[in-house]
Amino acid sequence: MKEQGDDGEVIRWQAYPSWNQFAWLFFFSMGAALRSRYLYVLDPEHANGAVWLGGAVLLLACAGLLRYWAQFVLTSRRVLLRNGYTGRDIEAIPLEEIREVTVTRGPFAGFLGIGTVVVRSTGGERVLLLRGVRDPDAVKTRIDAGRGY
Repeated sequence: MKEQGDDGEVIRWQAYPSWNQFAWLFFFSMGAALRSRYLYVLDPEHANGAVWLGGAVLLLACAGLLRYWAQFVLTSRRVLLRNGYTGRDIEAIPLEEIREVTVTRGPFAGFLGIGTVVVRSTGGERVLLLRGVRDPDAVKTRIDAGRGY
């Protein structure tokens, strides 16, 4: 995907956090839906099951809203975290100021195929975390290629 802005900056890669980042919300939503079904079977005349079903739907809506809150972007000049709803840049580090790019992932994240790409600036005062990235090693390679490594 190559888009060019008004200043000649080319977008080389952009993504939202993976749906796998929100697996815990899906798990709790499924638990609430199962509880709803269980309560409905026990006592179909009362609305207890409907409350739990509403909670399950609310958790799924939260997952959708949270996923699109953050957008990760790699351009020809910088790596940035952008608000997915407003398009406003939250944090950015120019490629020439990047000291190192690393990938971290816990055991559960590794099982889900996601991780966090950590971008550190040369002074060390700024750290940009791209959390919940699908295939974080490929993203690290893209950033390193943009830096000329």
